[in-house]
Amino acid sequence: MGFELGSVLMNLGMFSTSDHSSVVSMNLFVALLCACIVLGHLLEEYRWMNESITALALGLCTGIIILLTTRGKSSHILVFSEDLFFIYLLPPIIFNAGFQVKKKQFFRNFMTIMLFGAIGTLISFGIISLGAIHFFKKMKIGSLDIGDYLALGAIFSATDSVCTLQVLNQDETPLLYSLVFGEGVVNDATSVVLFNAIQSFDLSHIDSSIALQFIGNFLYLFITSTMLGVIAGLLSAYIIKKLYFGRHSTDREVAIMILMAYLSYMLAELFYLSAILTVFFCGIVMSHYTWHNVTESSRVTTKHAFATLSFVAEIFIFLYVGMDALDIEKWRFVSDSPGKSIGVSSILLGLVLVGRAAFVFPLSFLSNLTKKSSSEKIELKQQV
Repeated sequence: MGFELGSVLMNLGMFSTSDHSSVVSMNLFVALLCACIVLGHLLEEYRWMNESITALALGLCTGIIILLTTRGKSSHILVFSEDLFFIYLLPPIIFNAGFQVKKKQFFRNFMTIMLFGAIGTLISFGIISLGAIHFFKKMKIGSLDIGDYLALGAIFSATDSVCTLQVLNQDETPLLYSLVFGEGVVNDATSVVLFNAIQSFDLSHIDSSIALQFIGNFLYLFITSTMLGVIAGLLSAYIIKKLYFGRHSTDREVAIMILMAYLSYMLAELFYLSAILTVFFCGIVMSHYTWHNVTESSRVTTKHAFATLSFVAEIFIFLYVGMDALDIEKWRFVSDSPGKSIGVSSILLGLVLVGRAAFVFPLSFLSNLTKKSSSEKIELKQQV
């Protein structure tokens, strides 16, 4: 009995120590987030500096300090899981992009966005996959089959919408912003379908039926993901209009908008749809219908609340990326064969750039043929 009591007390002591270290880590990370915002504000006048670059630099410096204090054991304050990113950090960023997007600009360029997001992703996928097969077989990096090379192509043909939002300004470059971010949203659906197709189809017998099945899967994913977002947005507008929450509480209006948007994202994840596409279109519908059904105070609150949540999530991601660049485990893996690692990374980077150039310039040319106004055409500078 005494032994059992002693072991319980020992476990409690370990838990309290673990909890305390977590609290210390959280305090440091929150302090760093505050420092990023303050430094970003002070350096705002410099065109080449913004909060994301400040967060990366600060994360890198913090990683170096942690590496030195832990004697090379770790460069992280917190352990970052993919669930934290996909469930908590990504939804507010993508939803706010849809909520704040200039709708006229977005839908005016919808066909160009679909060209870039669907056809462009397929072109990029093909070039990266074929390039990987050609170069990696010569480098003898391991026993990879055709499915592995195609999976590489699907993964690296996917674009990053989060970085795009930080690099471009919607007010200064509305056309470029709507095109690049719109492509990123459609690209997500295409990449998901491509990757799932590679995992499920028998790649040793590729024929026309598999191609048709792929097109069917893409259309199903795109339409259902979009419809789920639209339904969630319209449902929130209907609930707020009929029940008139603002009569009693502004908090309820804001809460129902936030929760309905988050519910659409989680339902898309539950049904294996494109959650990014769903929450993006939910944001567009909410800004057009729901937002106009709430009270004036709720409009101001929601607009700033969504922007703030998105802003903090972006800073969190970039700060962690800065620390992760010095992850000792990754560098230990690279140090076993540095030449091969640098070679593989360089080839993949080159293939990604070639893959993008192979569809951006031809598809921009085709898009420009359909545009009458010169202001709607994609200039060479914007293509680059």
